[in-house]
Amino acid sequence: MKIAVIQGPNLNMLGVREQHIYGPMTLDQIHEQMKMSAEQNGMELEFFQSNLEGEIVDKIQECLGEVQGILINPAAYSHTSIAIRDALAAVQLPTVEVHISNIYKREEFRQNSITAPSCTGVISGFGPFGYHMGLIALTQILNEMQAISQAQNEEEK
Repeated sequence: MKIAVIQGPNLNMLGVREQHIYGPMTLDQIHEQMKMSAEQNGMELEFFQSNLEGEIVDKIQECLGEVQGILINPAAYSHTSIAIRDALAAVQLPTVEVHISNIYKREEFRQNSITAPSCTGVISGFGPFGYHMGLIALTQILNEMQAISQAQNEEEK
């Protein structure tokens, strides 16, 4: 099972920027923890980070036929990017949106995620642990999809 982990703008600055909101962990440290968890569960992760909206859209499109699911933190683009929302809707892959901070306890403009309706679910406010929760959720979703597919194939026989 292969999962694309897509990180949006400024997440490359984790560990430096606003530690009172995002904590001291760097993006590399978060990715290392995710790799350990993924290996224990037989998953392969592909990491991507960009500060550019178009590059994120391109990466989402490249996921089609290459991965089984997407874990995405669109960061600030969550609140502004119809293009990312449309790309997620187009590929129709199981997708979990993750936010390190609780966007619902922050400024009003951050409390609405334009991208969330194109995702299977959203995890917000659990710090870096939210990424682990997202992997668990995607694993469960993909296992359920596989079980349903197998059951349908058996019925057709």
